[in-house]
Amino acid sequence: MPNSFLPMLGTVLAMSMMTPAIAASDSPTKGEERVDIGGFKLNSILLPAGKKADLPPIVFIHGASASLYDPLFSFREPLEGRAKLLFVDRPGHGLSDIGPKENILPDAQADAIAEAMKKRGIRKAIIVGHSFGGAITAAFALRHKDMVEGLVFLSPALYPWPGGISWYYDAARVPVAGVFFSTLIAPPAGLVVLNGAVKGVFAPNPMPSDYVSKTKAYRALRPVAFRHNAQEVGALNGWAKDASANYRQIRAKTIIIAGDKDGVVSTEIHSKHLARDIPGAELIVVHNLGHKSDYVARDLVVAALEKIAGKPRNLKAIAKTVETRIASDKGAM
Repeated sequence: MPNSFLPMLGTVLAMSMMTPAIAASDSPTKGEERVDIGGFKLNSILLPAGKKADLPPIVFIHGASASLYDPLFSFREPLEGRAKLLFVDRPGHGLSDIGPKENILPDAQADAIAEAMKKRGIRKAIIVGHSFGGAITAAFALRHKDMVEGLVFLSPALYPWPGGISWYYDAARVPVAGVFFSTLIAPPAGLVVLNGAVKGVFAPNPMPSDYVSKTKAYRALRPVAFRHNAQEVGALNGWAKDASANYRQIRAKTIIIAGDKDGVVSTEIHSKHLARDIPGAELIVVHNLGHKSDYVARDLVVAALEKIAGKPRNLKAIAKTVETRIASDKGAM
């Protein structure tokens, strides 16, 4: 064994001592419920509508490397009581089972979420998807149109894009070495860089200090979840090449919100293209907003939900107030 390998092995073993925190994150917390979807279970949190509810049911679909706690962090406070709210762990994320192999694709995930909605007593809702969740939102609109009250896309990823994916996704996807990488390398290394990586997703806007802990972001580093997420991301481009040709068939009321400083998902390739494809879609591009439109511009998102519900809302004017609030944000890109 080469001497140069020994320090690296020692580092890996030392870092692996950090993984119990990730394993401990498997324990469900109050409010989480796993429902059978037909051979596998999806985890979700359902918040009931209050007596003065003024909005239709809303279903939130999170993005890659995340869980239901991501949209819960953003939208529980401004929306609880105003509508029945369903926050779902997508297959293979949070505490949801992966299910059959086709669950790496948005079509199957949309079907699973539709079934979860029925099991949770929701027959029709506004569907909100952030990032990768945008692809599932589009698939849902095409496959379950009778269950759609309206659509809100937040910094969505749903068209083919040039180039590949991050190297660690490629490393995690390969048949044998990918299991090793996802089990021994990714969890401990991920814990070391987690804060910095999340700050990069928010940039140029600041990350809330309690975001990582409140959203249980470390759950994405569990070996099975990490590898499944990599397989999803790796399959998205190919799926989008075929699926995007059908977006013109979407007829639901649609609002798209994205930032002009998104360094994760191209607003030009995805959001602007989607606005051209869906008849009547309203696109709001917020200046100096990064990828986390769901949190940083959540007041704008709430207004978008209200508009879909039939309330008069000037989204461009509200976007201007968001731009004023974040004008001085200069986080690293």
